[in-house]
Amino acid sequence: MFTRLDQIMIEIPDVKKPDPNAAAAVQELLGGKFGEMSTLNNYLFQSFNFRNKSKLKPFYDLVTSITAEELGHVELVAHGINKILAGSSLPGEPDSTPLDPLKDVRLSYHHLAGAQGAMPRDSMGRPWTGDNVFNSGNLVEDLLHNFFLECGARTHKMKVYETTDHPAAREVVGFLLVRGGVHVVAYAKALEIATGVNVTKLVPVPSLSNKSFNEARKYEEKGVHTRLYTHSTEDFKAIDQIWKGTHPEDGLPLEVIHGFPQGVPVPEYPPLDEEFAPGISQEDFKEIAKRLKMAGNITD
Repeated sequence: MFTRLDQIMIEIPDVKKPDPNAAAAVQELLGGKFGEMSTLNNYLFQSFNFRNKSKLKPFYDLVTSITAEELGHVELVAHGINKILAGSSLPGEPDSTPLDPLKDVRLSYHHLAGAQGAMPRDSMGRPWTGDNVFNSGNLVEDLLHNFFLECGARTHKMKVYETTDHPAAREVVGFLLVRGGVHVVAYAKALEIATGVNVTKLVPVPSLSNKSFNEARKYEEKGVHTRLYTHSTEDFKAIDQIWKGTHPEDGLPLEVIHGFPQGVPVPEYPPLDEEFAPGISQEDFKEIAKRLKMAGNITD
């Protein structure tokens, strides 16, 4: 089962600088082959189908804990896209063509099908597919795939970072570079324990430190790259048999946190009348409030 908190992992800046094309690029980090929906579902199905988990519990605990974090990453990227899109159009009567500023953006799905919100698609608008999920059932093969997947995801994050300077995009990407780097090292350490091969000597892939990125460096200075969370206070404690020792890049000690990272409130988004969202008028709000009071036997 999963516990959900009404929080996101980091604060994403509010910026009066809509950039639909930047949002399209960030979509790759959500619904692309190496996006967060792919990492989530790879680990999710590997955890569902894990064989002999009682004897291989540290590996099961590792994959399962990272799965929970990936849910938060999907959530975070979605809110990042929403922040980048905010203000892309202004309300107006239909004959005033209020969505005209969006007719030339390269990903029209955001305003034609999604009320200017994140979608389970890649940067070209192709829908995310379960074909991106790999689950062989072989422990070493799956761990090796996960290591490659995280390295591929890191490459795409770096390219998106270099594509746009939008503050909301860079804040999200910088944080994910650090947390994705944790997963790269975690799978490398798991492979070393499973096979004896020191895979950590390969990192970082690509061979550029997270400290080269302003929005990533500040998180590493806080030690975010050294912590792995179980996302449970009672279960998955065997990951400390894998996530231990020091970080292969800067030698800082690694730490398992039995619980959740501290989050921040989920952003609230205003109505978008030109997209007919949420399609509830002030009069409707009053009627809804009246019905809620009646349902709850609330009197003024």
